[in-house]
Amino acid sequence: MDEMSHIISENLKKIRKDNKWSLDTVSDMTGVSKSMLGQIERGESSPTIATLWKIATGLHISFTALLEQAEQETEIIHKDTIQPLLSDAGHFRLYPFFPYQKQRRFEMLSIEMDKDSCSISEAHEAGTEEIVMVYEGCFLLELDGISYRVEKGDAIRFSADRPHTYRNGAEGLTRICMLIYYQT
Repeated sequence: MDEMSHIISENLKKIRKDNKWSLDTVSDMTGVSKSMLGQIERGESSPTIATLWKIATGLHISFTALLEQAEQETEIIHKDTIQPLLSDAGHFRLYPFFPYQKQRRFEMLSIEMDKDSCSISEAHEAGTEEIVMVYEGCFLLELDGISYRVEKGDAIRFSADRPHTYRNGAEGLTRICMLIYYQT
């Protein structure tokens, strides 16, 4: 069974079981035969796009709900597997540990700032908040003409829907964890 067939199989089984639907019920809802649904769930058949649309429409779910790989309940992210985004000639490194996903409405980043490094951020969408925890060094936030100093072990929360600047306020490396929460 190829990977996509496996993903579809697992998603269909999960949707059906979560809703406590029998194969007969799903067949009645979608117009796809019980035997075909069974073959899809067992990974014995790779459904056509038309069949997937019939299933999605009949179950009142999005087409991609059948195609998206299910997230693991527990996942370890290793920093060395993440390609950092670089700014300030590489002196500002952003590691997207948990990138934004629609169903979560947040993203979680680890940021390393070398001495004297800086990053300017444009305003985010209305209602966006950032929460920053400082693990090493000193984080300076410039917002609306005011500079906020956040020391190691402390945190700051602010509305990020206007331009803001991040600076390293320490003599060495500053490490922070940032959670960005999106209203919509």
